[in-house]
Amino acid sequence: MLYWAIVCLIIAVIAGVLGFGGIAGAAAGFAKILFFIFLALLVISLVANALRGKGPKV
Repeated sequence: MLYWAIVCLIIAVIAGVLGFGGIAGAAAGFAKILFFIFLALLVISLVANALRGKGPKV
């Protein structure tokens, strides 16, 4: 999911440089939403693993 957020951010930057403001804004908004979903899932995963007593795999 983080991969797709980065892809959308790159699309937004390229569209912004080329002057496509609407597309750049939409892609940046979508990237922001994906990033926050990624962060929420990361926190949920860390809390679930902490409650089960498992440490991170090294």
